[in-house]
Amino acid sequence: MANRLAEETSPYLLQHADNPVDWHSWGKAAFALAREADRPLLLSIGYSACHWCHVMERESFADPATAAAVNASFVPVKVDREERPDVDQIYMRAVQAMTGHGGWPLTVFLTPEGAPFYGGTYFPPEPRQGMPSFREVLSAVAHAWETNRARVDESAEQILEALRRSATQRIDDVEDGAAEESDERLAARAALAVARSFDPVHGGFGSAPKFPQPMLLGFLLRHHHRTGEPQALAIALHTLRRMAGGGMRDHLAGGFHRYSVDARWLVPHFEKMLYDNALLARAYLEAWQVAGSDDLRAVCESTIDYVLGDLRHEGGAFFAARDADSEGVEGRFYVWTPGEVDQVLGDEEGALFRRAYDVSAAGNFEGSNILHLPHDLEALARSEGLEPEALEDRLARARTRLSAVRSGRPEPLRDRKVIASWSALMVRTLAEAGGALGRRDYVDRARDGARFLLERLRSPDGRLRHVWTEGVATIPALLEDVAALGNALLSLYEATLEPEWLSPAAELAEDALARFWDPSEEAFFDAPSDGEALVVRPRESTDNATPAGNSLAVELLLRAGRLLEREEWRAVAAGAIRREAAGIARWPSAFGHLLSALEAELAVPLDVVIVGEPDDARTAALLAAAHRPFAPARLVAGTGPGGSGALVVPLLEGKKPTSTGPAAYVCRARVCGLPITDPERLVQELGG
Repeated sequence: MANRLAEETSPYLLQHADNPVDWHSWGKAAFALAREADRPLLLSIGYSACHWCHVMERESFADPATAAAVNASFVPVKVDREERPDVDQIYMRAVQAMTGHGGWPLTVFLTPEGAPFYGGTYFPPEPRQGMPSFREVLSAVAHAWETNRARVDESAEQILEALRRSATQRIDDVEDGAAEESDERLAARAALAVARSFDPVHGGFGSAPKFPQPMLLGFLLRHHHRTGEPQALAIALHTLRRMAGGGMRDHLAGGFHRYSVDARWLVPHFEKMLYDNALLARAYLEAWQVAGSDDLRAVCESTIDYVLGDLRHEGGAFFAARDADSEGVEGRFYVWTPGEVDQVLGDEEGALFRRAYDVSAAGNFEGSNILHLPHDLEALARSEGLEPEALEDRLARARTRLSAVRSGRPEPLRDRKVIASWSALMVRTLAEAGGALGRRDYVDRARDGARFLLERLRSPDGRLRHVWTEGVATIPALLEDVAALGNALLSLYEATLEPEWLSPAAELAEDALARFWDPSEEAFFDAPSDGEALVVRPRESTDNATPAGNSLAVELLLRAGRLLEREEWRAVAAGAIRREAAGIARWPSAFGHLLSALEAELAVPLDVVIVGEPDDARTAALLAAAHRPFAPARLVAGTGPGGSGALVVPLLEGKKPTSTGPAAYVCRARVCGLPITDPERLVQELGG
């Protein structure tokens, strides 16, 4: 018999709708019941693509005896962390404070007032490897609640106080006065610290497990561009190429899995997240702009094409994820045996493909094979007596055939939630890639995505919503949603010169300041000032798998403030950066996106103004040329369809076409040169 979760729209909550656990969704009703019954709440947080969430569901929540123990002593609440990242952030931080680690599934016990007093992550059905069984945990917590309430309340208050302090804490005790250093020195120290953690063999940072960290790579590319530091570029390019050759990349359909469990990028956690692919496609785009290498462009385009083909809603926005599991087994959809390869390709082509992608009888993952490229393909071509182009043609045909066969396998679940911030990250990547690569189809898809978010993820009062699922959008936006969409709209304006994107971008910047900025704390908070009252108002300044709302808001205010000459916005952003200076100095790898914003500010401002008839092919050619080189401090403005729009863009003042047609004006530190009419000359002027 289905429980209350059958009425939800979240794919993750619906996965638990048939559990014998008497689940509630997050809300006032669950807390009211806990107060009335004088019971603690069991809060379980996960997400649809989480492998270990599925394991705990099968082992414990689907088990009648375990469910009976839950229902007898607790008010059980199930939360999708992607729907409620604010709730997840608070209780993840609590569990990390209690245990020293975190992850999903997240298991937390709360008082009826919402204060956490005990928690952990995954608990097995039987004691294992030093972990108690889940039923032992349930019994112990229920016993403590009944017999030692004073100690429970004391523990809850201590944890709550620690959460309150961490939300507003300033890191000001860094050695050597690093927090007082200039921005230039702060960026230089950060680049050196990141380099010290670099793996020179396999790329990436640290040891296993390895996460892609595209925001940190973006910082290194910007640091190299501004300073000429060769090591920063070498680290970024080596890491991107090793990731592209590893099993973390889907070599058949494109796109990347979540992260690698080993140091050499071979064995991934197989879920595919929208945000990873949006951020990685942008990283490969920027690396191509810097290095000009076709292999980097190919990875960028194949990643974007994967998202457009598999994660795009027909209305234009983007779905959240693909699950790791199919047929109840992690990774089954993606792995191959030699016999399966040869059956599709035949003996000769199969042997070539197996050699290139390391498909063997022994296998590299539980008896099967994750496709990856362990060898340099040019060396393989020489050993096969082939030209590199001929080898790639044969491998491309093989990939197409294998992909077609693989598509007939039972697919992992697609999570159909549209999350505003994640879709906005993809809209931004599409706009920027479309501009730089001359792919107007990508720009068109960016427009579609932006319109979906602006039209369907809105409350009646016009405020942005956080998530849309099958037509339902009720959860208010968080800072990351507001700021990510604002940045995406600015990138879309730069790619199209269409003024319709400027007004909503400016409105989002105003909203970030009005409801998320606290002048008394000189800090951005993740939840709005008029939002749901949680036990702590969440605030996170460091990046995780996605950029922090704080760093996205800083970037939005810097970009929009410069374009619209709103110096008060830029002053807030500069103050927010300095607030985190000590944290950056101590843990630079946690601030990749904020460091990228800082690097763009440290570079000499570069403005490109394009004026001409919007439907003139020469105007379009100049716009494409303006976006081709890597120039993080570049801002592109101009006249597009519909004229200059309601918002005044001061950069346009006094800029006119020449007597022969459209022109581009390049301005450094607001000092403008003579008009340029030749696209290739514009590329050269911008350093391309």
